[in-house]
Amino acid sequence: MTDDDTTFRRRARAWLEANVPTRPAPRDGPAARDFVLAWQKAQARDGWAGLSWPTEAGGQGLSVSEQIVWFEECARARAPSPLGPSFVGLNHAGPTLIACGSPEQKSFHLPKILGGEVIWCQGFSEPGAGSDLGNVRTRGRIEGEELVIDGQKLWSSYADIADWQEMLVRTDPVAKNSAALSWIIVPMDAPGITVRPIRTMAGTRSFCEVFYDAVRVPLSSVVGGFNNGWATAMSTLGFERGTATLALLIDTVAKVAGLLADCPSSRPVMRATLATLRAEGQALLSTTYRFALDSEHSVPDASGSMVRLGFAEFAQRVAAAAVDLYGIDAPEVVGDHGWGHEYLHAFSETIAGGTAEIQRNIIAERVLGLPKEPRA
Repeated sequence: MTDDDTTFRRRARAWLEANVPTRPAPRDGPAARDFVLAWQKAQARDGWAGLSWPTEAGGQGLSVSEQIVWFEECARARAPSPLGPSFVGLNHAGPTLIACGSPEQKSFHLPKILGGEVIWCQGFSEPGAGSDLGNVRTRGRIEGEELVIDGQKLWSSYADIADWQEMLVRTDPVAKNSAALSWIIVPMDAPGITVRPIRTMAGTRSFCEVFYDAVRVPLSSVVGGFNNGWATAMSTLGFERGTATLALLIDTVAKVAGLLADCPSSRPVMRATLATLRAEGQALLSTTYRFALDSEHSVPDASGSMVRLGFAEFAQRVAAAAVDLYGIDAPEVVGDHGWGHEYLHAFSETIAGGTAEIQRNIIAERVLGLPKEPRA
């Protein structure tokens, strides 16, 4: 860290101490939308939104090291979790539009994302096409200057309160697998869209299934080129699996320090478990910092799968250790904001953004250069 980073840290800490909401964020529904948009607007108002976004995209154009400092100070101040309704817009759609979008798409959407005006959701996974996006079956056919969409998406987080969706559709009925896909922007209030929230075992309804019945969007909604959706989607997933995971990891590592502080000396085995988790977290954090700094001026590559997989399994171990530390009926565990919720929600971490098995295949084949697994 440079002297400039240290000065930036002092400024960030002072602003967060004065502005972090005192009440916890609602888990789902319209209240969650209102909360996260208000938080984003506060950051935009005082110049803390889009810190590492380029200035031409409306961001602050700061370095990755300053973005890291911001995430560290957010964790210290117990700021609202980065994993909420604004996550897709800020960490998926926005960076993808910056990398692949047209000037018109950027000028329309990016200010609204940074300004806390809109919520985005993702429409990638489907029944039978979760981690294997090459099997996407939701189709889009061209009629004049419009794309007509029919099909279904699944596990679309916060689709019930979203304004826009980043979506993969099959636009070439002849081409096989990934060569037939397009990445498009879909307004969630378009006629023909039906959203059904799914109640999970954690008790929340943040995941949704979405149905499309002759939904019409203009051809100008395609991002990155028609039938080039696979390449565009890999940019999206690169951000999700790499740099977007950074804030979540920093927040989780900070929580481990709190767990260790709460663990009494009379429980040496538990303290050893938490100390091991702290060491694992710091090692993973160092790897993630290196990854983020190496990809500062480029779209993250397949190496991001190492970060995503490492974080997902680490988060599950941390949540399990927290429940063991406090006990299943402890105040720290029960309730919507307790460790019990975190423990149950953490099961989704090795599914979202590509299952743990898919991530290991990506690491083996694209990072280590090992022979490809036989495909059926």
